[in-house]
Amino acid sequence: MTTVVSLGGSIVAPEGPDATFLADFRALVARHLEADPGRRLILVVGGGGPARSWQKAFREVAEKSGFTAEHEAQDWVGIMATRLNAQLVKAICGAWAPQDVIVDPTGVELFMGRVLVAAGWKPGWSTDYDAVLLAEKFGADTVVNLSNIAKVYTDDPRTNPAAKPIDSIGWKDFRALVGEEWSPGKNLPFDPIASKRASEIGLRVVCAAGRDLQNLEALLAGKEFTGTVIGPH
Repeated sequence: MTTVVSLGGSIVAPEGPDATFLADFRALVARHLEADPGRRLILVVGGGGPARSWQKAFREVAEKSGFTAEHEAQDWVGIMATRLNAQLVKAICGAWAPQDVIVDPTGVELFMGRVLVAAGWKPGWSTDYDAVLLAEKFGADTVVNLSNIAKVYTDDPRTNPAAKPIDSIGWKDFRALVGEEWSPGKNLPFDPIASKRASEIGLRVVCAAGRDLQNLEALLAGKEFTGTVIGPH
């Protein structure tokens, strides 16, 4: 069984890399793989704090210098942050992940070892879209999307105290929440471009808190968990 985990960069590297979290996450991966020799994981790693910081610096330089910080250039800055984070995750996975970090989800044909690690591909979307493409390629029916929120809300709870948590939502309603367009550094539960493709192929996405490793372990084991299930309704 192959499970795709979109590992938010804000968990791996909220500002810089979080070694304590990564050690605990590695221990969870070990337990998950040891429980069943047929299990495999695809870990798609985001850019996190470094991506946002470097993109912000680029925008500030552009403003001070009188040129436009094009979205494509901002995306490339963020993509490079995902690749550094992914290389770190691959390194901690050791022999489980013998392949190079995947940077083009359409170009990989083989899955060697127990863990495949991927990063950002090209401008126009986030690593969530790469996770959807890899799920499609390797026959996974679910993408586990880990971020710094435990559930999807009807609105941003940081700015709207009336926002309500959602346990389950169909793709049509979810896409109405997140819109249709992607912009670099945008903080959404799941990328609009990834959402469009996931809805087209009938993929199930679970959004959950990445730092709650006990909850993640239950989710991966098929037990009761806290999170939001997005899928065909």
